[in-house]
Amino acid sequence: MSLVAATELSLAYGPKILLDRAAFAIGPHDRIGLVGANGTGKSTLMRILAGQLAPDAGELTFRRGARVGYLPQDVAALPDLPLVEAVLASVPGRSALEDRLAHAEAALAAARAEAEQLELAGALAELHDELEHFEEHYGRRRAERILAGLGFGPEDGDRPARTLSGGWKMRAAMAGLLLQDPDLLLLDEPTNHLDVPTLTWFDAFLRASRKALLLVSHDRDFLNRQIDRVLSLELEGLRSYAGDYDDYRRLRAEEEERLLAQAERQEAKRAQLERFIERFGAKATKARQARSKEKLLEKMDEVQVLDHRDTLRFHFAEAPRSGKEVLRLQGVRKAFGPRVVYRSLDLAIPRGERIGVIGANGAGKTTLLKLAAGEARPDAGEVRLGHSVILGYYAQHHFEKPEHEADGLSRTGTLDPDRTILDTLWDLVPDRGEAYVRSIAGSFLFSGEDVEKKVGVLSGGERARVALAKLLLVPANLLVMDEPTNHLDLDSSEALIEALRGYDGTILFVSHNRSFLNQLATAIWEVKDGGVVPSPGNLDDWLYHQRQLEAAAALEGPAATGDRGAPGRSAGAEAAPRSERERRRAEAEARNARGRREKPLRDEIAKLEAEIARLEAEGKETTAALADPALYQDFARAKPLIERQAATQAALEQAYAAWEDAQLRLEALGREAG
Repeated sequence: MSLVAATELSLAYGPKILLDRAAFAIGPHDRIGLVGANGTGKSTLMRILAGQLAPDAGELTFRRGARVGYLPQDVAALPDLPLVEAVLASVPGRSALEDRLAHAEAALAAARAEAEQLELAGALAELHDELEHFEEHYGRRRAERILAGLGFGPEDGDRPARTLSGGWKMRAAMAGLLLQDPDLLLLDEPTNHLDVPTLTWFDAFLRASRKALLLVSHDRDFLNRQIDRVLSLELEGLRSYAGDYDDYRRLRAEEEERLLAQAERQEAKRAQLERFIERFGAKATKARQARSKEKLLEKMDEVQVLDHRDTLRFHFAEAPRSGKEVLRLQGVRKAFGPRVVYRSLDLAIPRGERIGVIGANGAGKTTLLKLAAGEARPDAGEVRLGHSVILGYYAQHHFEKPEHEADGLSRTGTLDPDRTILDTLWDLVPDRGEAYVRSIAGSFLFSGEDVEKKVGVLSGGERARVALAKLLLVPANLLVMDEPTNHLDLDSSEALIEALRGYDGTILFVSHNRSFLNQLATAIWEVKDGGVVPSPGNLDDWLYHQRQLEAAAALEGPAATGDRGAPGRSAGAEAAPRSERERRRAEAEARNARGRREKPLRDEIAKLEAEIARLEAEGKETTAALADPALYQDFARAKPLIERQAATQAALEQAYAAWEDAQLRLEALGREAG
């Protein structure tokens, strides 16, 4: 049975129709990606499913008892409680259960008759079991584990939730949602405020869940790993495709090719009939055949080919050649009050490099980019652009003002909310005509009267497109970009990746988008502990290297400790670098040791998965048998099946819980041992 079924859903805002008699169903284990251009109604559909918005027409039917959890793109407020308490309070039913327990205890204390006491004692025991089950699944220990996975430290548990910044507030709301463990998760761009370590944990947590999921994300890699079906908001309506996002793109292209071929064949057939009618319509001997052809022509339905939305398509102009060293940071120190972000930073960027900056939230990634772009001044040291470098800057927060006026630098990151789109772009190229500026605006989907809108009234995605258009107008050979995909839809994000792949300048960028990092980065800079640790390759290369380092450290840790007091071994010898061959051997031994430690857990998981598959098959068989109406004419026949179904469902829930616990233990072992 479906968790939710939608029939004939319609919604319009004035002349703009978002949903037109849309119909779909979401099953208990469906993993669905919701895709479509900005403004097509993805968030609106999420709000309808969450019960926050009523459609103009149509109906939603939920399975009895189904629980829906919704995480919007922006969280308005959190309860005025300590963080852990705020997360615990998000789970419905706790206070009601505690009230029932207190009432039962008071009734038992007041009872005098033995029969009444026995009855109340039994009820109280059931309530205690219910509370124990509640604490096991929705209690403090699990809440703290989820908060830790989302990047909160143990000291944050008592911090007032209302004092959190926007990004951390979003994480707290996500923690509450994950703790609730609803039957259907509605996640609208959940990765926007997650750094790479947290995103890795969140990715694994979601993939371990067997609950239904409806996900909006501009990260292609993340979306592909999470979903097995796509709901797409197209010009012809809401469509469903099997598979992940890549499958959807392939199936959509195949469908378009097939319809175009059908349309061409039909047009050829139509032309053939029209020629016959024109040639023989006036001839008596062929008149009957001509009339027959006319009727055939009238009955011929037109093949509807797929319409295309306007999409972001652009490329960067050839970048002027710069010197070999594009940027150098030397002895750079930066602090905000007592918090030191960088102590003494020495870095250089060679021409043509594409450097992805990663690190925990608050580590200083945006600060590094502001220093590089001249939007922030170092407390000590020097930031120096190379010979013939022209810099273009894309700021994460488009209305944010710089710390100081950076004379001589290309200031393309921030936007003035009081300027129109046309004026904002024209300011950069005052010597060019209006037609040229409008053509650039048009390539970023601003046409006609749209260009007269003030920047301050634009949506996040529209502001992002204006900022990108400004970069296009400046012939920069160094692009500094801070979270450029945050407000873009998936198609626009892919278009930006494609444009940057063809760009021949140098790029320094921050992104949480795994697809963006993997397709563009030639090096990774990890910001941590007041410095930057460079690593060659893209994000996947960096993650692999981290696993190998952790595995080697886990293997060598005890040995190093034991050798520290050994005679004849000096501190210098202890720290001597190993050869490449020794390093590879150590990594292989670490992998083997980790495999031996993980094997019992992996065996346990495999057994649980086999048991889950057996119970699911048994449940389907019982459900099919119970679907026979004749069965209920004899309740004696139906009763064993009903009891069997209940027992199977209970066993299945226990198996799911055991499987999730085993997965979490395996992940914990992986973090400890690499």
